[in-house]
Amino acid sequence: MKCELHRDTITAGGEAVSELYDRGFYGRRKDGGLELSLIEGAYLLYRRKIEIFSRNVSLDFKTFFEIASGRSKDFELRYIVFKDLRERGYYTKMSPIGFRVYPRGGHPGEVPAHIFVYVISERAHLPLKNLIQELNRAVNARKRLILAIVDEESDITFYEIKKITMSGESRIEQEEVETPAIAGLVNDRTIIWDQGMSDFLHSGYFFGRKLDESRLQLSLVESGYLLGKQWIRIEHKDVADTDTGTFNEYAAGIEPGYMLKYQVYSNLRDHGLVAKTGFKFGTHFRVYKKFKADTHSEYLVHAVPPDYVFALPELSRAVRIANSVRKRMVFGYSDSGVAYVEIEWIRL
Repeated sequence: MKCELHRDTITAGGEAVSELYDRGFYGRRKDGGLELSLIEGAYLLYRRKIEIFSRNVSLDFKTFFEIASGRSKDFELRYIVFKDLRERGYYTKMSPIGFRVYPRGGHPGEVPAHIFVYVISERAHLPLKNLIQELNRAVNARKRLILAIVDEESDITFYEIKKITMSGESRIEQEEVETPAIAGLVNDRTIIWDQGMSDFLHSGYFFGRKLDESRLQLSLVESGYLLGKQWIRIEHKDVADTDTGTFNEYAAGIEPGYMLKYQVYSNLRDHGLVAKTGFKFGTHFRVYKKFKADTHSEYLVHAVPPDYVFALPELSRAVRIANSVRKRMVFGYSDSGVAYVEIEWIRL
């Protein structure tokens, strides 16, 4: 079937409509004929379903592929993903970031697309704001957003991106402490000296770690949070005992990124979740919906700024670690408050 290459499209006559559009759901009808994208054209040329001409010269696959790569950004990446999806039974249509994908057994005109696929190279950097923008579009259109990362060997890894509401069962009541406990600030942690308050905070709300049978050690973010709740008073020559501002300034001088961690930690705690250090998993927090001695955390949560840019090998590593320990990988970021996005490895 003869087709003609234009700048960024391929056109065919009316006979292509019944053969390629009605049966294979390629392209779109236009002026009584069919218009194909460069990626669809490459795939159909590979399948020997069409011939592509430019100025009356027939183009072989190599020549066409090189031309298309020069005219369409990330052409080779999208071709790899398009071919993979098509050969596994998915009908696909082009979109600005990749493809709209239809459920297996369904096709355009019969059912709506249920997935937006965002195609990107493993070497690219992915700004969080771009990811959230595409996620919002998908949510508004009632679609799933799938990130398709193509590595240097042309293997594809799929990740599903989701908005997530974080909530748990360990809510804190403000009025439970009448008199704040004295907490000694020692470099990068604080210590509750009173045994009764140590037991109350640790056994009742799972704050800190017991230093011994009488004393409780708190992290900086735990200390900032409890200071804000007026459950503790700080004992230190450079920090006013009930002043959250001076404590946070002190903590930020010790731990870069403290305020970002503090915002996310406070939000998690305010929503009934128990957050403990996630250092051994390479994240800021491991998070429990309901903390018990014999339970495991459900989430790994990493706090990132709103202008954060993902390096995709690091994203892959974080998600794989979470998957290997049966946890869900979540990124918390500031967006007129704190919001969360979950990234999950999937088989598509």
